[in-house]
Amino acid sequence: MKRYVAVGGVCLFAGFALNTCVRGLARLEAAPANALAGSEDRMYAKKSLQTFGQNDADEMEEAEAGAPPPMAAPVQSAIGGFGSARGGGGKKVAMREDAPGAPPPPPAAEAPATPGRAWFPETFLFEPLVVTDASGLASVPVKVPDRLTNWRVLALAHSRSGAQAGAVSSFAGTLPTYVDPVLPPFLRAGDVVRVPVQVVNTTGSPVTRPLKVEAQGAAVEGGSRTVTVPAAGSVVEYVTVRAAQPGPVTLRASLGGTDSVVRTFDVWPTGRPVVETHGGTLAAPRTLELVGPENAVAGSERVRLLVFPGALGVLRSELSAAFGRGGVAEDAYALLLAGRAPELLTSLGGTADAESLKRMSALAGQRVLRAGRAPDVASAALLAEAALVHPDNPVLARLGERLSGQVASAQRPDGTCQGADGWTLQRLLVATADCARAVRAGTGSDAGRRRASAFGARVSGAFERYVARVQDGYTAAAVLASEGVSGTVRDTLRKQVREALQKRPDGSAFLPVGPGVVRADGVVPSETEATALAVLALVDDKEAPLADLGTSLLADYRPERGWGDGRANLVGLRAALALFKEPLPSQVSVVLERDGKVVSEGTFDAKALREVLALEGAATGSAGKHTWVVRAEPAVPGLGFSLTLGAYVPWRASETGKGLELAVKGPAEVKVGMPAEVTVQAASPAGMSLTLRQGLPAGVQVDRASLDALVNEGKVTSYEVEDGAVSLTLPPRGAAEPFSARFRVVPTMAGSLQAGASSLTPVDRPELVFHVPPATWAVR
Repeated sequence: MKRYVAVGGVCLFAGFALNTCVRGLARLEAAPANALAGSEDRMYAKKSLQTFGQNDADEMEEAEAGAPPPMAAPVQSAIGGFGSARGGGGKKVAMREDAPGAPPPPPAAEAPATPGRAWFPETFLFEPLVVTDASGLASVPVKVPDRLTNWRVLALAHSRSGAQAGAVSSFAGTLPTYVDPVLPPFLRAGDVVRVPVQVVNTTGSPVTRPLKVEAQGAAVEGGSRTVTVPAAGSVVEYVTVRAAQPGPVTLRASLGGTDSVVRTFDVWPTGRPVVETHGGTLAAPRTLELVGPENAVAGSERVRLLVFPGALGVLRSELSAAFGRGGVAEDAYALLLAGRAPELLTSLGGTADAESLKRMSALAGQRVLRAGRAPDVASAALLAEAALVHPDNPVLARLGERLSGQVASAQRPDGTCQGADGWTLQRLLVATADCARAVRAGTGSDAGRRRASAFGARVSGAFERYVARVQDGYTAAAVLASEGVSGTVRDTLRKQVREALQKRPDGSAFLPVGPGVVRADGVVPSETEATALAVLALVDDKEAPLADLGTSLLADYRPERGWGDGRANLVGLRAALALFKEPLPSQVSVVLERDGKVVSEGTFDAKALREVLALEGAATGSAGKHTWVVRAEPAVPGLGFSLTLGAYVPWRASETGKGLELAVKGPAEVKVGMPAEVTVQAASPAGMSLTLRQGLPAGVQVDRASLDALVNEGKVTSYEVEDGAVSLTLPPRGAAEPFSARFRVVPTMAGSLQAGASSLTPVDRPELVFHVPPATWAVR
């Protein structure tokens, strides 16, 4: 019998190094057949946990437009069509074929012309299935990116009988001499920055070459000179970049004929942002009247259309992303998703990769088994249904039975479930609804059916007794979604949910969360979660505005996080699948028009339905009222959209605080590489949680240790760092108790740089925002 070896999950990604690689081909060989002793079966690939995400895929697509070698990029399903863990899909790339043993490409210095290096992903190959030849060898030709670094290759293999092997290798690429400009991730209009340009010589002789730095979208001063680099050394030259207008900037640095590198960044507008957003579904062309500001800063008017996939797209996206989220609820969600995926995909016109789903079930099952050893009732209610959707797995089936029985045994004589000192009736009823669903999931056995029947009778009586005391739409929706009521009680609660719904100006509907309302775990639910629960509560109600609720549901979905945490995603996916059951067409064209003229258009492909379609561009001339039209061809009810018209206007001399006050004091003296302190002071009404967003100049990095210290001191609940800003979540404070804190930052580039505006916003009242106009930092 012939022996075959397959490499599974061949993945190439950059290592930590300063020197990097030239374009070329890398030959990867699989482990020899004897690496898997005792296997005589044909071997198949085991998927690696490494994939490249949407950002890398986007970089690859951008490089294809300007790089000489064409790169076909058909969408490849990682799990029956699911994407990467960040919501965008991993792509299988058809690589260039070179004959084994062919000589390597000549060094760049020998080439008559050097195209600009412009493709810089950190991970550029994920090959989930490579079958070897009879000798146990396989070759994977690849086009190496322009990033100059050491590359690491991870290869995993296994046989059908379970034997496994793996290997990690590496290779390095470099150029004899090369140039590397160090650019900020962004600039703001009006910034002037000194950009360091490193020139490296890896040869054994000194090199003298002309250096040229030029840019489109910004002005470069001192961009042409001659540099001499010692043998095996480097020099750093500086050029001045002036960003006058917002928009994209493309900077090219070339070193004679030996190297040329192209990098891009954006110049952000300055001023106060003005945003108008509308949403809906694409069941028919949507006409919207949007009013742009009359005094917009030149070049700052932008329009962005996000089109959100229907149920199949959401399902694929969630199958990709769910396993990467942590927490008991998230693990239960991932296991439930893996168990229900084959049936759901089939009903929506998709297909599933059985082996990949089996692996996903195994990994999620391990987490659930650990969490299910000695759970409390709340955790047992979450885990029971997830385990019980795997009847073919005896371990999970037994776990589900045990957890369902644990939840049933926690029912009180009055029919409610869970509860503790200090609980409100509202929380108790929501927790009881969760228990009812968990017990109903365990009806696969005779004992489970008897248990569910007894539990259901008592819980129905409890809901009937307390229906008059249900004071909010969220609790009413939770009771209805549990399917524990019927008749007049159900009708009463449905009416309460319908009356609690609110409309947004764009026509979408949502269920607000009233004061003091919490979930079973004591956490305040988001409006998105409440809206999803309202969909489940009203899905068979002919009087309910289900289409408008579906608009909000799809518009609030984000591939990287779903609808929020694990509990929110459990509800959100059930609601999306209940609303949008029909398969989407194989292709859908989306067109955006302003005053009858096409502004942008794009296409949803069936293979890419896990992704959000984003159409974005300049919207110059949008001042005043204009008619915008969004249409899908063909019209699709299962597609939601969000259209945002944004611009920046000059800052007003003063702003009303609406009970909020914020003061920001930047460092008096700022030097590159030296820590500096930022002081923020805020005041607000008592008992209000706040989000303080501090704008930072380009190239300024936040010292996370100083932020961790604020969290440890209790001054800050949490923080989030992003390019150009840091956001602090402040806990509620008492009356006349101001907030004051300091944190450190480290500038990395010299110049005259604007810090961006800062803001103070109540978490529960985002419309009450107080801005502090930006300041300019002089960094030496």
